[in-house]
Amino acid sequence: MAVCARLCGVGPSRGCRRRQQRRGPAETAAADSEPDTDPEEERIEAGAAVLAGVGGGLCTGPSPPPPRCSLLELPPELLVEIFASLPGTDLPSLAQVCTKFRRILHTDTIWRRRCREGEQTCSFSSPVVLHRYRHILGLWQPDIGPYGGLLNVVVDGLFIIGWMYLPPHDPHVNDPMRFKPLFRIHLMERKAATVECMYGHKGPHHGHIQIVKKDEFSTKCNQTDHHRMSGGRQEEFRTWLREEWGRTLEDIFHEHMQELILMKFIYTSQYDNCLTYRRIYLPPSRPDDLIKPGLFKGTYGSHGLEIVMLSFHGRRARGTKITGDPNIPAGQQTVEIDLRHQIQLPDLENQRNFNELSRIVLEVRERVRQEQQEGGYEAGEGRGRQGLRESQPSPAQPRAEAPSRGPDGTPAEDGGEPGDAVAVAEQPAQSGQGQPFVLPVGVSSRNEDYPRTCRMCFYGTGLIAGHGFTSPERTPGVFILFDEDRFGFVWLELKSFSLYSRVQATFRNADAPSPQAFDEMLKNIQSLTS
Repeated sequence: MAVCARLCGVGPSRGCRRRQQRRGPAETAAADSEPDTDPEEERIEAGAAVLAGVGGGLCTGPSPPPPRCSLLELPPELLVEIFASLPGTDLPSLAQVCTKFRRILHTDTIWRRRCREGEQTCSFSSPVVLHRYRHILGLWQPDIGPYGGLLNVVVDGLFIIGWMYLPPHDPHVNDPMRFKPLFRIHLMERKAATVECMYGHKGPHHGHIQIVKKDEFSTKCNQTDHHRMSGGRQEEFRTWLREEWGRTLEDIFHEHMQELILMKFIYTSQYDNCLTYRRIYLPPSRPDDLIKPGLFKGTYGSHGLEIVMLSFHGRRARGTKITGDPNIPAGQQTVEIDLRHQIQLPDLENQRNFNELSRIVLEVRERVRQEQQEGGYEAGEGRGRQGLRESQPSPAQPRAEAPSRGPDGTPAEDGGEPGDAVAVAEQPAQSGQGQPFVLPVGVSSRNEDYPRTCRMCFYGTGLIAGHGFTSPERTPGVFILFDEDRFGFVWLELKSFSLYSRVQATFRNADAPSPQAFDEMLKNIQSLTS
């Protein structure tokens, strides 16, 4: 009989049976007396030997009569589980057995498990590549001045790919995130991995990655001419504008918005995908959190949509910018919510009155100040990032008598009162019930398609500053919880409304090893732009 691959007594392969079925009785008898030298079957036998040799074999003792089933007949999902449990040193041999095995070994699940377990020989095509680059898997924030960003590095078949996640086009905050590849590490090379820059529109080209330390790495493009377009900077700008904003410059009538867009293009394009990245973590979640923490897309006036990370810190909630702008850069705390001071909105008619809403909020602010003066809020309570009382603002964020102004003379956005320790209100929203909500007359919103019912509201503060993060100031506002995936913030001094919608993407290798590590990460990314 032909030599057939066996795993713990698995019998002849499908190929053997088919060959027997095609032959007549005489041919079969003659064939049984001849050695089978089919190279494909010999490789399958070698692969079975690899599998059977792991951990002393998958079974022990004498085998029962072999069932007529081969490795090739096992369901792919079962083979994935088997292959994923093998040591990385065995996978290169297994990949050479047959085309099916090699195709199954392209499955992302197998390599993610190898990376998580820290195998030093993680790639069947380049045994050291995943060991060398496993530390860059996960979420990262690029150092692009005030703009920041969100990079997700994943294993995808024979590649490690760095995907830059971008908010949807303004003002469609409920649309899904967009993403584009910035680099990839090709795992097909036998001696060394190939790093390719994916920036531009001329396809992959030579790049370089340097792992500075465990939580920091840098990329460099070695062929930046691939980023240039035949039409020069004007064509590059028009292409960037369509990708970034989904429109042309002629479609944007607001002069200040045009200036901000042009400024961002000039600033970001000078990097040519030569960037330094620092690791960021997703916020830890606890059962008593108001909603599930995570990443949200938010509207920020002329700056468009930005990415904000909502996290809970004992008696407070914070929104930290992952992407930013020249007024409030990435890494800064845009809003802070006092979860102990719930605000009861008036009836629908009085909600339209901005003065009425302002009166309610300012009364709460005065009450918060009194509690601080009486020692009700200790410095650092609730693991505050700055560990300061409101009466002791940090030098980087001084209190001011009037809101700071942007280049056009209007205040610029963002928020959170440092050091306010607050607890979740004792009046939780009733499940399935909501209160009617409407924005006051005169409050501007980039997106009029906001929810018309809300669960509850809290007192909060928002950070505003002039261009270049000058004269930053925290000002009062209202946090509105609409549902599990959406919330809003009314900036009283700006008479502006920001709507936030949850980023629904799933990110792997992004959990903080501890709450302390997450807090340290927040502190680090804030210090870079303070």
